[in-house]
Amino acid sequence: MHGGNHWGGSFEMVNNGDHRHNGLDHDATTTDDEKSRSMDQWDRASLHHSQSQRYQHLDQTQQSWLLGPPEPKKKKYVDLGCVVCSRKALKWSLWSFLIAFLVIALPIIIVKTIPKHKSRPPPPDNYTIALHKALLFFNAQKSGKLPKNNGINWRGDSGLNDGNTTSDVKGGLVGGYYDAGDNTKFNFPMSFAMTMLSWSLIEYDHKYKAIGEYNHAKDLIKWGTDYLLLTFNSSATKINQIQAQVGGSRNGSSVPDDHYCWERPEDMDYQRPVQTISSGPDLAGEMAAALAAASIVFRDDTAYSKKLVKGAKTVFAFARDGGKRTRYSRGNSFIEPYYNSSGYYDEYMWGSAWLYYATGNVSYISLATNPGLSRNSRAFFMIPDQLVLSWDNKLPAAMLLLTRLRIFLNPGYPYEDMLRMYHNTTTLTMCAYMKQYGVFNWTKGGMIQLNRGRPQPLQYVSNAAFLASLFVDYMNATGVPGIYCGSDFITLDKIRNGLYTRAASMPRDKIKYSCTGGFKWRDTRNPNPNNITGAMVGGPDRFDQFHDMRSNYSYTEPTLAGNAGLVAALVSLTSSGGHGIDKNNMFSAVPPLYPQSSPPPPPWRP
Repeated sequence: MHGGNHWGGSFEMVNNGDHRHNGLDHDATTTDDEKSRSMDQWDRASLHHSQSQRYQHLDQTQQSWLLGPPEPKKKKYVDLGCVVCSRKALKWSLWSFLIAFLVIALPIIIVKTIPKHKSRPPPPDNYTIALHKALLFFNAQKSGKLPKNNGINWRGDSGLNDGNTTSDVKGGLVGGYYDAGDNTKFNFPMSFAMTMLSWSLIEYDHKYKAIGEYNHAKDLIKWGTDYLLLTFNSSATKINQIQAQVGGSRNGSSVPDDHYCWERPEDMDYQRPVQTISSGPDLAGEMAAALAAASIVFRDDTAYSKKLVKGAKTVFAFARDGGKRTRYSRGNSFIEPYYNSSGYYDEYMWGSAWLYYATGNVSYISLATNPGLSRNSRAFFMIPDQLVLSWDNKLPAAMLLLTRLRIFLNPGYPYEDMLRMYHNTTTLTMCAYMKQYGVFNWTKGGMIQLNRGRPQPLQYVSNAAFLASLFVDYMNATGVPGIYCGSDFITLDKIRNGLYTRAASMPRDKIKYSCTGGFKWRDTRNPNPNNITGAMVGGPDRFDQFHDMRSNYSYTEPTLAGNAGLVAALVSLTSSGGHGIDKNNMFSAVPPLYPQSSPPPPPWRP
């Protein structure tokens, strides 16, 4: 029997009474219940199979009528409009953003909203503290019309009539520095002091800036170089004389002068003679060095730098004049007993080196490396006195300055041979400063006797400390860990670690003391009413004894040249502003150097 199917097709119905179906015989003994169960299972299986086959032929609409609406599927992706991403990725992104906000943004917001408390910079080291004070010594030594910000309240204008009787000096000789405990202006040590200050500023400008003394140091240098430019016709290209000194005294003088009288500079009422020289390669060479070095310091002021360079060239040409080669101090009773020069070939080397760095003119480096200079100055003889830098002997400084050229620029031929010898001699000088080699004596207190037991030893020690510290910085800049002294290897750390005024004595009490009336203040055992901060005195003797008496200049008198060396040593040793030097500032005017070809050998002759 066939039943109707309203959705198409037909169902085949099986008659339960038929004992034979599809060719299968059933055992006659099978019970009715068993037959009935067998048929039910068969009918259900057949029906399910039949329905499944026909269900596959139904379209979606028909299936929905049979099965009802399908269960909604959970979307795996999220449509964000312009971007479609997986739900899992979106979930991780949101959590990552939240974590990043809590870890990064939130602390920043908190820090920004909390009132700021600036952390204190590290305290300055002892070298920096001493440096601040040492620079003030130069303020105390100024002559002329003082600026309001000079910083020494017991000093005033002085020497305003200096040079007014000298007919060939325009505007007089007002300005500059008093040398020491007297009121004399000596060009020779003053020029050396300005060169040393400029050198230290060129090498360690970053340190001066870090401690807030950069502009102060530049002002001190300019105060000195402005005066030096007054002492000769700096607008000319050729000169015949230099005003070498203002004031001073003859030994045993009984007329009012800087030594016979003891007066404050502001109260000077005696004649101040001017010493004019027509020959003096030593003084002129040192003045050229001072002006050339300062021109590098003032490169940011083009007009003034050019003025300094012009003056340096002019005065150095005077120094090199073949008809003017006698020592500036020779036979001059106002100069010779105090700042006598022992020679001038060291100033030739020193001045020409600075002029080369200031101008880049190869004629100056050719002169600086001329074998005649080293021969006549005995630069390579390793004489102990020649190894000590001072206002009179520039050899160790000049050779270090030229070693700088070899280390950093390596110009090669034709300068290499002499530069190598300067370098070697400089290295041996550093060895000579070491106690273990016995070149110099040392006091029991541990001070090297660079001046062989003579007075005022501290200035020589300060100068040597500066040279040694600067040499170490040169070596560090090239990655060299030390030097050999014979067979001994000496580390750089071991090299670096080896190593009174009348204005202050008299009170500012609005009383003008006479020429000799001020001696009661010199000879009193009471402390100075005014402290000259930062002044380095002469120092102890070879037995480590120090006699604190104003009348004994060997122990208590500070000098301009000595304190310039102190400033240079202190800035080289301080850690404020970092370590190392400015390698490039010195060479800003030096053109690129390309080694020349060595000359061909002479032709062979049989």
